[in-house]
Amino acid sequence: MMTDPIADMLTRIRNANRAGHEKVDVPASRIKANICRVLKEEGFIKNFKVVAKEKNDLKLRIGLKENGLVDIQRVSKPGLRAYAGYKDMPRVLSGLGISIVSTSNGIISSRKCKQLKLGGEILCKVW
Repeated sequence: MMTDPIADMLTRIRNANRAGHEKVDVPASRIKANICRVLKEEGFIKNFKVVAKEKNDLKLRIGLKENGLVDIQRVSKPGLRAYAGYKDMPRVLSGLGISIVSTSNGIISSRKCKQLKLGGEILCKVW
């Protein structure tokens, strides 16, 4: 049993990016697909799609950019959740990076949170 599947996905992406791989496969879930959607919208990854290797074995195949992602870190953990309002949203690398936030409107970037004036749980930060 895995305690934190989101942290596992972020670690797989980080390791594949540092090793110079073009793509990485991770077990699929709806929240992971939404995190990948935000990463694609912000230009950190090329693309992603859900592939089925077997009948009940869904995987997310994430296409990595060569210079798109420098680092990705988990912020809110199962043992210590991190929440912030839109005014208190942390700046990542002086505004060069983003935070991915789970809000009442779904999973969105910290830039969009400030525009929509929404707060929520900070899942991870990317730069």
